[in-house]
Amino acid sequence: MNLRLLSLLGCFIASSVTAQPAPLPAKEKFHLFLLVGQSNMAGRGVVEEKDKTPHPRVLMLSKEGWWVPAVDPMHFDKPAAGVGLGKTFGQIIAEANPGVTIGLIPCAVGGSPIDTWKPGVFYPATKCYPWDDMVKRLGIALPAGTLKGILWHQGESDSLPALAPAYEAKLHNLVSRLRQEVKAPGIPFIAGQMGKFADMPWTPEKVIVDQAHQDLAKKVPHTAFVSAEGLKHKGDKIHFDSPSFRELGKRYAEAFLKMTGK
Repeated sequence: MNLRLLSLLGCFIASSVTAQPAPLPAKEKFHLFLLVGQSNMAGRGVVEEKDKTPHPRVLMLSKEGWWVPAVDPMHFDKPAAGVGLGKTFGQIIAEANPGVTIGLIPCAVGGSPIDTWKPGVFYPATKCYPWDDMVKRLGIALPAGTLKGILWHQGESDSLPALAPAYEAKLHNLVSRLRQEVKAPGIPFIAGQMGKFADMPWTPEKVIVDQAHQDLAKKVPHTAFVSAEGLKHKGDKIHFDSPSFRELGKRYAEAFLKMTGK
């Protein structure tokens, strides 16, 4: 078995058989959202009891490729996966759309630079192909429902002198390629801001990457930017803490509802 196939199996196909698939609604009543980026999209917050309590109309695509009740940790890119923004986002969108079930497709990969989100690119840190594995999971998810949005949080790994100047062009290209992949040229794309922590001043390169996120909605149609103002880190000066992840999920949901006129 070649390295590429082993990676696809290891990164997004589970060895566990404990989860059980949930019953699904009609396709038009099953609204799907793709979660992509690096660790602050995957989630690194401490899991509390409320994070393990599912909403009756919010599901997630499990590591096994089954639709199951959405609970944290939702991602499985690294053993450190924990509370993220996805569950809160899904719950708010579900409450705003009575009669609709929300399906979250977790595909973020901790540490992944934007250049790894291309076909055929291997990311050694997690021994997987972020783009190809995402496409594989989309192939499982999309027949069941209707994709309504793409949530992106990434940029820390590109906040380097050699990478930051080219980030904006790569981000715009990524949006275009994702939309082509899902055959939805106008699908909402929401980018979140990297952590702005008082005890961790930004480098000039991080400012450049942040500006690309902030300017996205001005330059690319049907996109939005979500601020991380006032949010806190978990002690590592990189990842949000659990309350901040939940607040970030709320902000993503508010941005999506504003974009869609809810």
